[in-house]
Amino acid sequence: MPRGHKSKLRAQEKRRQNRAEKQGDKSAQAPSTGAGTLQAPQGAPATTSAAAGASGERSAVKAEGQVQQSKKSPQASTSAESSGKRLLSKKATMLVEYLLYQYKRNQPIKKRDMLKIIHKWFRKDFPEILKKASERMDLFFGLELKEVEPNGNTYTLVIIEDESLSSGFSFPNKGILMPVLGFILLNGNRVSEADTWVFLNTLGIFDGKSHLIFGEPRKLITQELVQGKYLVYQPVPNSHPPRYEFLWGPRAHAETSKMKVLEFWAELNDTVPTTFGLHYEEALKDEEERARAEAAPTAATSLEATSSCYPQPE
Repeated sequence: MPRGHKSKLRAQEKRRQNRAEKQGDKSAQAPSTGAGTLQAPQGAPATTSAAAGASGERSAVKAEGQVQQSKKSPQASTSAESSGKRLLSKKATMLVEYLLYQYKRNQPIKKRDMLKIIHKWFRKDFPEILKKASERMDLFFGLELKEVEPNGNTYTLVIIEDESLSSGFSFPNKGILMPVLGFILLNGNRVSEADTWVFLNTLGIFDGKSHLIFGEPRKLITQELVQGKYLVYQPVPNSHPPRYEFLWGPRAHAETSKMKVLEFWAELNDTVPTTFGLHYEEALKDEEERARAEAAPTAATSLEATSSCYPQPE
């Protein structure tokens, strides 16, 4: 083969490899929304669908192993690691749906059934997958997964008593409030009602449809959370016909913070708060202002106490 033709082929192969590596970078950077986490099951768990997708997942697992063994570029390795995390997160979502289904039926939760759902190929990853699913049940629904007896391989869900917000505020409702507060924060601190419902729909929460955990969502969001001063629900200025928007309420500002909400969203997306860039800087500024506000009364009290130690001129 002529030398010039060989060089041309090598150049084409090099360009193909570069394109593949760039695609791997984009895949690794794609954010995980975790949207499926909040979806309640409409029927029995999709055990058969998990088995049906097993062949594709086996191929994905093998492909990731081949990438790691071949010791190619760092970008390809990062892409494979990110793909593996997304796969485990998907399995955790499937377990959440099963847990909610069993909770609705008031039935015990069996380890053997959970293993069937995630498929035998992921048996070694079961502890990590179960941990992720348990954290999501805690975060969104205020439900704690507990073993019925040590090493009994049978679990149950119990309601968590939580006082991180007001003692009169139900934790399961906090599970819908925190995502909404985060959605508002990440959209310029105000968001239209229409966009809010589009977001809630991705979480399996629909206007006019009773939710297994949250009940009737419109009443909860536009009445209970508004009356509790966790949300502000107001007309959009100069909108014709009138449209409405949501903002943080005074009680949300008092009982949580932008940083705590970002931490919630980071945990939801298996990432860290710094991922949110400018919103993280906004949250840091908010933390500094809170610290100064808390320190001001203390400084004033200290100055007053010091002044009282010295005789005042008559």
